[in-house]
Amino acid sequence: MAEKLKIIALGGLNEIGKNMTVYEYGGHMIVVDAGIGFPDDEMYGVDMVIPDLTYLVKNKEKIRGIFLTHGHEDHIGAVPYVLREINVPIYATRLTAGLVRLKLEEHRLKADIRTVEAGQTIQTGCFKVEFIHVNHSIADSVALAIRTPVGLVIQTGDFKIDTTPIDGDVIDLTRFGELGKRGVLALLSDSTNVEKPGYSLSERKVGESLDGLFKDCQKRIIVTTFASNVHRLQQVINCAAKYGRKVGVTGRSMENVLKLSIELGYMDVPEGTLMDLTRMKGMPKSKQVIITTGSQGEAMSALYRMAFSGHRQVEITNEDRVIISASAIPGNEKTVSRVVNELYCKGAEVIYSEYPEIHASGHACQEEHKLMLSLIKPKFFVPVHGEQRHLQTHARVAAEMGINPKNIIISDIGRVIEFSSKSAKLTGTVPSGKVLVDGTGVGDVGSVVLRDRKHLAQDGMIVVVVSMSSEDGSLISGPDIVSRGFVYVKEADDLMSGMKAVVTDAIDGCAARNISDWATIKSTVKSRLSDYLYRKTKRNPMILPVIMEI
Repeated sequence: MAEKLKIIALGGLNEIGKNMTVYEYGGHMIVVDAGIGFPDDEMYGVDMVIPDLTYLVKNKEKIRGIFLTHGHEDHIGAVPYVLREINVPIYATRLTAGLVRLKLEEHRLKADIRTVEAGQTIQTGCFKVEFIHVNHSIADSVALAIRTPVGLVIQTGDFKIDTTPIDGDVIDLTRFGELGKRGVLALLSDSTNVEKPGYSLSERKVGESLDGLFKDCQKRIIVTTFASNVHRLQQVINCAAKYGRKVGVTGRSMENVLKLSIELGYMDVPEGTLMDLTRMKGMPKSKQVIITTGSQGEAMSALYRMAFSGHRQVEITNEDRVIISASAIPGNEKTVSRVVNELYCKGAEVIYSEYPEIHASGHACQEEHKLMLSLIKPKFFVPVHGEQRHLQTHARVAAEMGINPKNIIISDIGRVIEFSSKSAKLTGTVPSGKVLVDGTGVGDVGSVVLRDRKHLAQDGMIVVVVSMSSEDGSLISGPDIVSRGFVYVKEADDLMSGMKAVVTDAIDGCAARNISDWATIKSTVKSRLSDYLYRKTKRNPMILPVIMEI
């Protein structure tokens, strides 16, 4: 029986972020992207989410390489965690490779990173992978044309069609058209902005808006955007130079990306424009520009610290114009709003999403998707990179473009799509899901720990400490009761007395029934105290009985 091509998403479907796709044919596998996801409100204390790597670790002998489409965290953030388990070459364009190297230095890891350019083709195992230039909100982004034994598969990565990009390097639509004419088995396409009609805004339009905000402004200008958006940074620096301002940079990721982009030639900074923040202090406010991290309202980012008076070098006043040149990632709206409100409280003028053309998305809108579909004309279509509503909308757009609805496959993470040269179908599943990263711990925070954290956050905790005799099980001292996040002890004397009485009564009851098993005594105390507290307060704190044997 002939081998089938298997395509398996380990992330990036029915979610935003955590993008990772596996291509498997016989004894050969390649991985496209290795991204992180961001924790939701229910993931207390979790720093990031990475894909479940079980299937990759199990098949690591088959993996020929990891191919990266661009340098955003949701596509490269999990690379260090993958490399701890699997030692394989990484193929990436220059800026993406540079960002991965920075990330690996932080994790003290080494890797075989092979730099490629758009237009280049890499043969590895039974796969030939061609890199095709696309526009996105980070330089050096590519789509991948993957030649397999059953046919050609194109994975777009994140893309938009920008006919006036900052670097003048327009998406290679010609190449997509050529491949479409030769015949494409399947297209896996970015679905993030498919709900939006029309075309996405050109990055150059943002530059024009920025110019208008710089012109005749007598205030200090503070700009925040995604650190990786080097074209946006270039436009801010160009505006500053044009109007005779010096530029200071704050925020570690912003400083790192700027340094790397200048070294690799992705940015051209006029001589004398960049200046250390400490040296800028004595200058007139009208001659200063500060580029900062914090466009998503992240706690401890430079902009957050400025807003809440925690930044050592920058104090926000009514002489500041703060430009937030980014849209909030879904789920971050509240944190961004909080920072905006605090900036207003400090007297600053804040320009954010309500202002026209201050931010351009890096993702294609409906008309761009239609153009891509008409050029590539795939036999099978798989929408990726989005929640269910994005995938369903993209499927509908593809059907409108003439793709047979039977050939449109909406998959899910862990589902296997099997392709022959003439057919495609969803078959089984592989291990998949979310692995939570908390500090240096990877995967040690699971559903039970999250449930406990949620319980603690919502209802607080009561610790009951008693000392009991090891000889006859009698109560020697206590009960002592400690409350954390439940009630303030000094203002709840009656409740504390009531709790002590309930605990004493529960222990005496166990002694009367000759129960000496500590586990049973703890369970009885917990149950009785829980009932009492719910009756009195209608709350269910976490209760931890501690018995000390004397």
